Amino acid sequence: MPAPPVQIPLDGHSLTLERLEALAHRGAEAELPPQALEAIERAREVIDALIAAGETAYGVNTGFGKLAEVRVSSADLRQLQLNLLRSHACGVGAPLSAPEVRALVALRANCLAKGYSGVRPAPVQLLTDLLNSAVVPFVPEKGSVGASGDLAPLAHLALVLIGEGEAFLEGERLPGGEAMRRAGLTPLQLEAKEGLSLVNGTQAMCAVGGLALLQAERLLQLADAAGALTLEGLMGSVRPFAEDIQAVRPHPGQAAVAAHLRALLEGSEIVESHRDCEKVQDPYSLRCMPQVHGSARDALGFARGVIEREINSATDNPLVFPETGEVVSGGNFHGQPVAQALDLAAIALCDLASISERRVEQLVNPALSGLPAFLATNPGLESGFMMAQVTAAALVNECKVLAYPASADSIPSSAGREDHVSMGMTSARKLREICANVQQVLAIELLCGAQALEHRLPLRPGVGVEAIYRAVRAEVPPLQGDRHLGNDIACIAEALNKPPLLEAAGATPFPGPRP
Repeated sequence: MPAPPVQIPLDGHSLTLERLEALAHRGAEAELPPQALEAIERAREVIDALIAAGETAYGVNTGFGKLAEVRVSSADLRQLQLNLLRSHACGVGAPLSAPEVRALVALRANCLAKGYSGVRPAPVQLLTDLLNSAVVPFVPEKGSVGASGDLAPLAHLALVLIGEGEAFLEGERLPGGEAMRRAGLTPLQLEAKEGLSLVNGTQAMCAVGGLALLQAERLLQLADAAGALTLEGLMGSVRPFAEDIQAVRPHPGQAAVAAHLRALLEGSEIVESHRDCEKVQDPYSLRCMPQVHGSARDALGFARGVIEREINSATDNPLVFPETGEVVSGGNFHGQPVAQALDLAAIALCDLASISERRVEQLVNPALSGLPAFLATNPGLESGFMMAQVTAAALVNECKVLAYPASADSIPSSAGREDHVSMGMTSARKLREICANVQQVLAIELLCGAQALEHRLPLRPGVGVEAIYRAVRAEVPPLQGDRHLGNDIACIAEALNKPPLLEAAGATPFPGPRP
C-alpha cells in the first residue's frame, strides 16, 4: 500500500516555501490543528460581541474603500459580504496554474488560521478541505494592484467557496457550485466580515512569487552547473574559484558559488591538462561566476526571507486582537515588501540569463573558443549552434524588459482612498516569466557546453561536471549534423525539472508533478 500523504499544519506560523510547494503540487495534504481553531474562535467572539453591541467597525458593518463611512444595517450584513465577492471578482487574462491556485488556497487558509481576522472556523476549514480536494478554482492572473492586497484573484477564489464562480475538476471547467458538489464539499453562507477576510491580503503575489522563487533557487544551482560545463569545454581556469580569493571579499553567495564550482570541477583531467598554459585570464563570464551568480544567490536569499515572513503574517484588515478586544484598521495588506523582494529576484535572474548567454557566445565564436565555428561538425555547410545563441539573446532581451521593477509604479484606486499600491502581483508574474526564460537559456548553454566537451575527450571532466554531461547526453545525443535544435532545447529545458539534472547540479527536485 502507498504511504499516506504527509500532513502539513496550517497554523499561521510554521509554513515554509518547501511546504507550500508540496501542497501546491499535491505532494502533501493540509490540516487545521486544534490550536489554530481555538485562535480563530477567540477572534470571532470579538466580532460577535461588536455586532451585538451595535458598534461600527470597517468591513464588518460598513462599506469598503471609499464607502467606508457608509453604515450597513444588521439585516444586510450577509448581503454586504456577498456583494463584496461578486463585485471584486473582475480579474482578466489566463487562469493561474493549478499549483499556483492551490498555493493561493493554502496561503489564505494559513493567514486566517493565525486568529486575527475574526472569521468563524467554517471558512478556514472549507479552504483546507478545498486544498485537499481535486477542485481548482478558476482565478484569472491579472487584475490585482497589490493593495488592499490581491482583491480580484482572492475574490475569484472566494466565489467558489460560496458555490459561485468557476472551477476546474479533473481538467473540466465547471460552475463553482457544481465542482464543489461533485467533490462532496458544501458551499458557505458568509457571515459578517468573512467576505472581506477572504479577499484582503497578499496571498496571490506570494503564491505565484513564492513558487517562482523556489524555481529561481533551482536555476541558480543549474547555472553553476552549466557554467562549470562551459568552463571545461573552453579549458578555463579553476584558480579564480579558490577559497582564499573569496575570503577577502566575504559575500556569502560568492563563497557558496565558488565552493559549488570547485566541487563540480574536482578531479578534472581537463583542468590538469592546461594548468601551466600561457593563457593569463579567462573572460569575465567564466572568471566572475562566483561574483555574478553569488550576488543573485544573496538577492534570492533576501527575497526568501521576506516571502517566508509574509506567508506567516496576518495581512487582513481590519485586524482583530482578542487579547484587547480591539478591531483595528491598518495597512498589513499592502504588498510593497513582497513586490520589492520579487522585483529584486527578477533583476538577479535576469543577470543570470545575461551571463549565461555570454558564455554561449564564448562557446560558439571560434575567435574566442578555439573550437569549430558554432560547434558545427562541418562549419559552412552546417550552422551548428549559430541560431541557438540568437535565441538565447532574444530571451535575455525579454528578461531585461521584464526586469523593470513593477514596485516602482503606483496607480491610485478606489477614488483616491487607495492612493499608493504595490503592483506586487505584476512583480510575481514577471518573476515567473523570467524564470521560464532563464530555464531556456540555461538549456542552450548546457547543450553547447556538452558539445564543446566532446572536443576534450578522452580527457575526463570533473566528477560533478561529468554527471551533468551524462544527464544531458541521456536526453540529447551529440550534434553530428544540423537538426531541429528547438526540439533539443525544449527537451533539456524540461529535463531541468527532473531529478537526474537537478541532483547532478546539487538542486532539490520538485516534490510532485509539474503543472
